[in-house]
Amino acid sequence: MQFEQWIEQAYALGASDLHLEADTPIVARIRGDLQTVGNVVSASTLLQVARDLLGAERWPDFVVRGSADLSESVGGIRLRANFFQTVRGLALAIRLLTPSIKDLSSCNLHKDLRKLIEPASGLIIVSGPTGSGKSTTLAALLEEINASRARNIITLESPIEYLFTNRQSFIRQREVPTHSPSFEQGIVDALRENPDVLVIGEMRTPEVMRLTLNAAETGHLVLATMHSANCAEALSRLCMSFPSDIQACVRAQLADCLVAVCCQRLEFLVNHRLHVPRCELLLPTSGAKGTIRGGNFSQIATVLQSGGEEGMWTFERYQRWMDQVTEWVRPPTATALRSAADPGPPRPSASPPPRTPPPRTLPPRTPPTHATATPAPRGRPPLEDVIDVPAEEMDLAALAELAKKVVERKP
Repeated sequence: MQFEQWIEQAYALGASDLHLEADTPIVARIRGDLQTVGNVVSASTLLQVARDLLGAERWPDFVVRGSADLSESVGGIRLRANFFQTVRGLALAIRLLTPSIKDLSSCNLHKDLRKLIEPASGLIIVSGPTGSGKSTTLAALLEEINASRARNIITLESPIEYLFTNRQSFIRQREVPTHSPSFEQGIVDALRENPDVLVIGEMRTPEVMRLTLNAAETGHLVLATMHSANCAEALSRLCMSFPSDIQACVRAQLADCLVAVCCQRLEFLVNHRLHVPRCELLLPTSGAKGTIRGGNFSQIATVLQSGGEEGMWTFERYQRWMDQVTEWVRPPTATALRSAADPGPPRPSASPPPRTPPPRTLPPRTPPTHATATPAPRGRPPLEDVIDVPAEEMDLAALAELAKKVVERKP
């Protein structure tokens, strides 16, 4: 419960990250700056929080390795946490994620990014600095496919950040190392699982990059992320990760299979008090392919500036579009997320249900009395005019004789 309060407080403050360490005040990153937002957390309290989050199965691995990754939903807020040891003891670095992914517009991204998912095969690279929202953009592109196409989608992540629901597509999410020992092994396995779309959480090693390029070249649409400051740096870093004697082949392979490179930064809009991604988008035009093949990555900026009519975006042009937008999609409040995660018992309707009258009971019937002293009610014959017919059978002649006597008694 205490950990949930920390998360809700950080989310309400608009924090992107939360830092916890034994015997240290709570620190959050708000609009890019670190700020103290809570009192000192004792080592015993933080240790209990870590044990509860990791559970009995993952705690022994953390003790051996000294670090662990975890993705979880706390109070309806999705988060990614890294547990590690420091000189002061246990520490946590927590990234607060977007609560839910719907589409590109819900993530405040330009509609032009939707055309990236149109090709059936190729490589889409989403790059940017740490904490720039790469995973969110990747998830938004994946949700666009999920909502519009019937595709077999396999994701490899470490850890899994967003949980998807199958709509038109069939999505299978795998976590490294929980479901696969490594990204390399996961990619090799995925190519045997009949995928249409393959999602690589992050290209870190040359072997992962090589397998990713091979997958994109063999008829699959591959979406991957990597760290870079701009599109040119992303391409240069990818190619320079290989030995120099094969870099020319890698550049040619990359130019042939590239669908787009989208590099983004997270900007804080003071007037709207909201973080919004600002993007740079490179498309594989003939000029871009020639520049990549030649390894002239310093010329990518010129290609971007001259490719506006072909759908490319520079950071400056994208900023001008952002300045024209007057309404942005805001994330839900922590209270709304908690209500959605735990709706509680059903609330009574506004109007009470109509009352059903109780069933009407009739008084018990009493046998008639033949006392002559009590006058009969008005409008009814006197009791002496009532013919008392015995229960046993009587023939018609006797009945006629009895009726005659009654008539003769009347004045």
